[in-house]
This record gives sequence, structure tokens and C-alpha cells, in this order.
Amino acid sequence: MKDEPRMSTSIVMVHGAFCAGWVFEAFKTPFERAGYDVLTPDLPGHGDGAVTGLSMGDYAQAVADLCARQASPPILIGHSLGGLVVQMAATRTPVEALILLAPSAPWGVPGATMEEALSAVSLYALGPFWAMPVAPDYGSAKRYLFDRLERNERRAAFARMTVESGRALWETLNWWLDPLATTLVAEHAIAAPVLAIAGGQDFIHPPATVKTTAQRLGGELRVFPTMSHWLMGEPGWEDVAGACLSWLDARETLSAA
Repeated sequence: MKDEPRMSTSIVMVHGAFCAGWVFEAFKTPFERAGYDVLTPDLPGHGDGAVTGLSMGDYAQAVADLCARQASPPILIGHSLGGLVVQMAATRTPVEALILLAPSAPWGVPGATMEEALSAVSLYALGPFWAMPVAPDYGSAKRYLFDRLERNERRAAFARMTVESGRALWETLNWWLDPLATTLVAEHAIAAPVLAIAGGQDFIHPPATVKTTAQRLGGELRVFPTMSHWLMGEPGWEDVAGACLSWLDARETLSAA
């Protein structure tokens, strides 16, 4: 049975690149059972594929505007690129707390592995990708994103993926080439408490990089050693959700003391 609604606080869950709000269909359930009102919006253009020219700033502003429409500052949970979006949004509007699931790093935080460096330059093979929509690649998704899913689950998830803004990918993966520092999240810019979660087998955003991001924000780090990048959908996601809820409960108890 679902607990009584926590009327004062909602949760906004923000998806990553090539995805939409559907990625949280299962993951949101424990939070709803705990009494939270959970919103899982599609980032701009991710419902109709009209992503050409959209910036990470556009994504962050859309999330910030949604937060501002809530009755009180919400909790933000973001995955991968969405983890960076919520960091940026939290510098534009008050939030209650921030939970980052395998987040993309903000401007100025270098990658810790060769795989991260390769991903930053691999898209150049497409040409001027920053000016066009980029389609998801099944080989990459199979190797890095859905690597712990069964074949039928992997195929089903990939079929729901959509094109991503090349500009947003460029701003995220090649931040050192961006003179506007679009994805900059300065130290101490977020007043809310932060929890960052990493998968020990994640090659997209490995624990070392997530740790640096958490340190930049003055947040806590939790690593799930056997998990990969799809933290809200691969085997073990229930434990990730449980860790998030335990952390939120601890913060709530501390505030009430």
C-alpha cells in the first residue's frame, strides 16, 4: 500500500541522453510507495525528436522552470547527462536535495579513464555533429549502457531510445572547447545536500570521475561495485532506489531534530 503523500516535497527525475522519462517507469515506484509525488518529464525535444540546436542550458532551464512551479523546492534526481542537467538546474532555482546517478561531470572536471576520452572525440566521425541530431548506436548501448541487461530487455530498451542534440553532447563531452562554459557548476553553487551514486563497472562515468564531481559539489559518494551505468534499470536497481530513500530519510530526520 502506498504511504500517505508527502505533500510538501515532490521528486523530479531527469533522464539522460537519447532517452526520455520512460527510463524511470520502474525506478520511481519505491519513491511513490514512500509517499512522494514523482514527476518524470521528457527533456525538450525528446518527445518528438526536435532536438537540433538545443543546448544543455535549454535542458537545465526547462527543469528549473518545472521546479519553480512546484509547491515547494523539489528533490532532483538525474541520470547520466540528466545528472548534469539537474546540477545546472539547481544553480537556477532552489531544490530540497540532489541525487546524481552516474552523472556527467560539469565543466572543468576531467574524465578519469581512456574510455571517457575516446567518447569525447568519437562523435567527430559523424562530421559537424554539434549542429545536428545524433542517433543512438546499438553497439555502444550494448557495450556501455545496457551491458547488464538480458538480450530481450536490451533490445526493448534500445527500441525506445531517441535522437539527442549534438550541441548538448558537444557541450557535455567537449567542455574544454566551449568558451561559454555552458555546463559550469561552480564550487559551492548548490546549497542543497548532494548524493552521487556510481557503478563500479561503469565505463561511461566511472567512480573516480563521479567522486570528483561529488567533491566539487561538497556531496557524498556511494559506489555499487557490481553495477554499471544503467543504475535505475539493470539488476540491482532496487538497492540503488533503497539507498536514495535511506539517504533522503536520514536528511529528513536530521532536519526535524
